[in-house]
Amino acid sequence: MRKIEALILDWAGTVVDFGSVAPTSIFVKAFKQAFDFDVSIDEARAPMGLGKWDHIKTLSQLPAVSARWQAQFGSAMDDSVVDEIYATFMPMQKAIVAEFSTPIPGVLDCLNWVREQGIKIGSCSGYPREVMEVLVIAATSKGYTPDCWVASDDLAAGSRPGPWMALQNVIELGINDVANCIKFDDSLPGILEGLHAGMWTVGIAVTGNILGLTEDEWHVLAADKQAELREKAHQTLLAGGAHYVVDSLADAIPVIQQIQARIAGNERP
Repeated sequence: MRKIEALILDWAGTVVDFGSVAPTSIFVKAFKQAFDFDVSIDEARAPMGLGKWDHIKTLSQLPAVSARWQAQFGSAMDDSVVDEIYATFMPMQKAIVAEFSTPIPGVLDCLNWVREQGIKIGSCSGYPREVMEVLVIAATSKGYTPDCWVASDDLAAGSRPGPWMALQNVIELGINDVANCIKFDDSLPGILEGLHAGMWTVGIAVTGNILGLTEDEWHVLAADKQAELREKAHQTLLAGGAHYVVDSLADAIPVIQQIQARIAGNERP
């Protein structure tokens, strides 16, 4: 079979939540509420794409964050502290995630075209299952329903940057060859997930975590500033291994067609 069988899509910053705002803002609030400890939005974005417990752990190990934590508390953060921050994060995230469930402009049109081509739509996320259960219901009410979804805590093997969530989509969708799948993601761990799973990978530059701007914040920027930030995001994702990069999933049809042509020519990722 020499055709695209499925797209495997990330959620926040890729399909919904322009700028991937929901998770980053809650990480900042969770650290503050649990331990009266300050992390910046930029610091909170650094590990984006990982499962949320791993995200908190990785965030705590950033040199600047670790140094501030040790100065404030006299020792390094251990896993019990990560557990407490995660326990604080979870109800806060569930409370607001539905507010960030609106599909990014143009994405549903692209996915309607994808379905017309007979391509299946899988998905996975750095969100754990109890958050995803809220998000999936909210997104369904707004027109987005993938053929399957996998949460970061569903699999014993783990989550990103490993291949397991993407490969679980392959199993659930009945895909014949991982090389007939395209993984779309706005984070570097998500791109690695696709690469490790043997898939074509496409980075999402403008609507995702690397820029971290809401739709309104993006559109008020001057054209030269947009061009500068766009180029930086494209280069970051390409350096992370993405085969292609688009500004938004809404712009992805030409890239999907290019990959289809390469698959038809018997190329593999």
